[in-house]
Amino acid sequence: MTRVPRYWAVKQELLAMIAAGTPGTALPTERELADRLATSRTTVRQALAELVTEGRLDRTQGSGTYIAEPLLVEVQQLTSFTDDLGPGRVANRVLDVRRAPASDAAAEALGQDEVWWVERVRLVDGVPLAVETAQLAGELPGLAEQLATRGSMYETLREVYGRGVDEVRDAVQSRLADPREAELLAVETGHPLLVVRRHSHTADGRPVEWTHSVYRGDRFTFVAAARRT
Repeated sequence: MTRVPRYWAVKQELLAMIAAGTPGTALPTERELADRLATSRTTVRQALAELVTEGRLDRTQGSGTYIAEPLLVEVQQLTSFTDDLGPGRVANRVLDVRRAPASDAAAEALGQDEVWWVERVRLVDGVPLAVETAQLAGELPGLAEQLATRGSMYETLREVYGRGVDEVRDAVQSRLADPREAELLAVETGHPLLVVRRHSHTADGRPVEWTHSVYRGDRFTFVAAARRT
C-alpha cells in the first residue's frame, strides 16, 4: 500500500473546507488549523503553500489566507484574450510600444531586422494574469494609437493592417517567475508560470508575430486542437 504523506491528507481536508466555503472567506490561522487537524504547523504550512500555488487560496502578507475566486482561463491557439472572453472582461496595461531591432530569434522567424515591439500586462476581470511581449512584422504605422483605440492586437492587425493570424506554432513550457514578472503579475517570486512562444503567419504565409508570453500557472489551461489531414 502506498503511504500518503501527512501534508497531502491535510491538503485534502483544506480542499473540503474550500469547497464548503465561499471566495473571500478567511481560513483559520496556521496554529488553529494545526490544532483542528491534529498535525504540526509545518505540515499545515506546506499544504497551504501548494493550494496558494494552485490558485485555490490567496495569501495576503500580514492579513491572512483566503479562499480564492475561481478564475481559470483557457488559452486557445487562433484566438486572443478578447476573442475568448469578450472585451468587457479583458483589459491591457501597455508597458511599451516601439520600433526597434528584433531579437535574434525574432529576426530569424520574421525575416526582419527591425520590428514593432509591444509589451503588455493582460488583465482579466481586473486581475493581472499574463505578461506578453510581441515582436510584429511589417511597417504598421500608427500602431500605438490603433492599439489604444481597439485594445485587441489581433483585431488591430487584421482590420487595420490586413495581417490576420491564420496559422500559429506554439512552444509551451513551465518555469518560475523572476522578480520583475512577479511584480507585474502581483505574485511572489518563484510563482509557477506557463511560458508560450508563438510564431504566427497569415493565410498566404506572411509572418505576423514572434511573441513571448508568461501566464500565471495557477490560472490558465492551454488548449490545442489538431486534425489529421
